[in-house]
Amino acid sequence: MDIQIKGVKNKLIKESVFISGSKSESNRLLILQKLFSSLKIENLSDSDDTKYLSEALRTDKEEINIGHAGTAMRFLTAYFAVQKNRTVVLSGSDRMHNRPIEILVNALRDLGAEISYLKKEGYPPLQISGKELIKDTVEINGNVSSQYISALLLIAPSLPNGLTVELVGKITSIPYIQMTLSLLKQIGIETQFVGQKIMVKSLEETESKKLVVESDWSSASYFYSIVALSDVDSEITLSAYKKESLQGDSVLSKIYEHFGVETTFFENKITLKKIDVISSQPDRQTGEVEKSRIKVDLIKAPDIAQTIAVTCFGLGFACDLTGLHTLKIKETDRLEALKTELSKLGANISVTDHSLHLEASSEMNSNVSIETYHDHRMAMAFAPLAMRTELTVLDANVVTKSYRNFWKHIQQVGFDLIGKD
Repeated sequence: MDIQIKGVKNKLIKESVFISGSKSESNRLLILQKLFSSLKIENLSDSDDTKYLSEALRTDKEEINIGHAGTAMRFLTAYFAVQKNRTVVLSGSDRMHNRPIEILVNALRDLGAEISYLKKEGYPPLQISGKELIKDTVEINGNVSSQYISALLLIAPSLPNGLTVELVGKITSIPYIQMTLSLLKQIGIETQFVGQKIMVKSLEETESKKLVVESDWSSASYFYSIVALSDVDSEITLSAYKKESLQGDSVLSKIYEHFGVETTFFENKITLKKIDVISSQPDRQTGEVEKSRIKVDLIKAPDIAQTIAVTCFGLGFACDLTGLHTLKIKETDRLEALKTELSKLGANISVTDHSLHLEASSEMNSNVSIETYHDHRMAMAFAPLAMRTELTVLDANVVTKSYRNFWKHIQQVGFDLIGKD
């Protein structure tokens, strides 16, 4: 279904929204719950990714298809590698079969896992024959997707000798690694992260424990964008969030200060309020006022790059976003997709393999159709631009991958939507 967004009924917004649990936390906890049955989880994500992972962990089928769910593919590859006397075929969508997984498979093979490629070398689908893995040390590059590293860490306590993961080279996406380690610690597993080595001790069983998943900060990013593009004094309250978050995307609260959005933390919620946009400074030689240029290294939070780029364009800001090399292998090549779709709207934008550069512009084309490329974040990142122009989001249901109620919540804060099948 395509959705035409005709604008916002009132640009002075006063609303409250409850967002479901973090997909990242939920997926990690589901793996741990399967390994340690005494764990109870509340406020699980309602995303497609979490749904696919949950169903895969419950089924006894020999063939499992996880669709577009990249996190599920990586976590399940490691999980099934240690399920003794069980063989499964793990497959996904066509796009999933073109997303590399060789780095994780090689690490698991180094530990003794039996995994084979059924089609293209280095890519799903995979045949995995579970067995006990005795080795307790493995090397993996530190600049790869953190999901490869987390997949190893999640199975580590179930290995008879635990596991030491030696990270080679520069380490990226550290917050997601730390999220995994924090969750392990919360359920009583001993871990250490010193220098380039991560050590996880073996544990047979944990005490009975209930864990409540914090709401998803990536999902909150779209409301930060809406408030940034709205009138001064607009407010949106989001539940359920906490100041000391495990999620790297919580850096939003600092980044969006550049766009005049103030974040106030309460016991289990946050309020986003539009205070003002940072002042533009006149050029000393010409006296002309130039829009501010935002420079952000997103190596620790690449999933919010699309939202920030669109916010900058909507406000007429220039930006330089770096640390984005992992965006090339997401649901789509997100850097090229951003360049194509923002260019349709009139943006002057360039990208490299690891960065995005947007020039300031006061012009914006209207009635543009935004391609989503089967990527949930493309749909959600562009929707807030309806604060400034009418647009149509194609294949709008793709948002269910991470945020099932997105369009419902967009309407709740005042957006005028027309669905077109």
